[in-house]
Amino acid sequence: MSPVAGRADSADSLRQLDNLRTTAVRPLISPALLREEHPISPAVAKTVAQGRAETVDILDGRDERLLVVVGPCSVHDPAAATEYAGLLAEQAQQHRDALHIVMRVYFEKPRTTLGWKGLINDPELDGSFDVNKGLRTARRLLLDICALGLPVGCEFLDPITPQFIADTVSWGSIGARTAASQVHRQLCSALSMPVGIKNSTEGDVQVAVDATRAAAGSHVFAGINADGLAALFTTSGNPDCHVILRGGSAGPNHDQSTVRDTLDRLRRAGLPQRVMIDASHGNSGKDHHRQAEVVAELAGRVGAGERGVAGVLLESFLRAGRQELTLGRAAELTYGRSITDACMDWSTTAALLDELASAVRGR
Repeated sequence: MSPVAGRADSADSLRQLDNLRTTAVRPLISPALLREEHPISPAVAKTVAQGRAETVDILDGRDERLLVVVGPCSVHDPAAATEYAGLLAEQAQQHRDALHIVMRVYFEKPRTTLGWKGLINDPELDGSFDVNKGLRTARRLLLDICALGLPVGCEFLDPITPQFIADTVSWGSIGARTAASQVHRQLCSALSMPVGIKNSTEGDVQVAVDATRAAAGSHVFAGINADGLAALFTTSGNPDCHVILRGGSAGPNHDQSTVRDTLDRLRRAGLPQRVMIDASHGNSGKDHHRQAEVVAELAGRVGAGERGVAGVLLESFLRAGRQELTLGRAAELTYGRSITDACMDWSTTAALLDELASAVRGR
């Protein structure tokens, strides 16, 4: 064999060691460029900062209002989300004395198996996966909602996504499928806003307690910087993480007994004793109508003086229920109805916000 042939064989062998299952690699916009394209205004910065500060005051017990994070399961139509935000901003102002309302604006949808992964991943809802467009659409929507004076909350799934949008977010969440993930616990330790961490899909609360403790500590991990370059991050830890009880496969866990047990677990871990209740998912049996029952029970307990629950998480949109998405046929979708988890409609949501506000005022 000639030396040239030998080198060619060696090169072919090396090519067989990597990217065997990668079918395409495309450029991704840098976080710095996206932030330059869609900059945050002083007014929006004030909304974000105030939203974070008020959330922390509620979590720490300095503010007796209730934190309410409410909005669509996931955003698929920016126009409908903007209309919803306008209605919610009015409610936030009306109930400002009793509720601190944050709009749920989720762009990343964790899937148990397969399915549409959210607006950032596939903004055209057709399998084209124009992620750069998704990032631009998401950031623009967050800025528009914050411009209404309404703070926003996002779930963080992909660990590099926060670099593109986190400066606009007042409250973050980590889902049930990623609460045990070391990557997401490290991410939480770096985030600049309070973060709610859900119990596991099976209903394991200790996973969320452990994640809250881990996120409060310092970590060193790899990620991308604002220029999109690989970098090592050292964090000081996030003291504002908290547990979200969302029920599980074993049933709901928003009852007083589970809340007390969770608060005791937090105390034993040396963590602040604060809990949020997710009225959807396992706590409602994934039946959007039953969210109202969970809220009614919670409102009664709050009105009676229960102090362990700092907030509630609701899935709500303009129209009730959910609908199936057929990729490439987004034009056939009903306006204002979820394409992921079923949501309450707006009129039901407004009534529940009234009920929660009355309970806080009564307390």
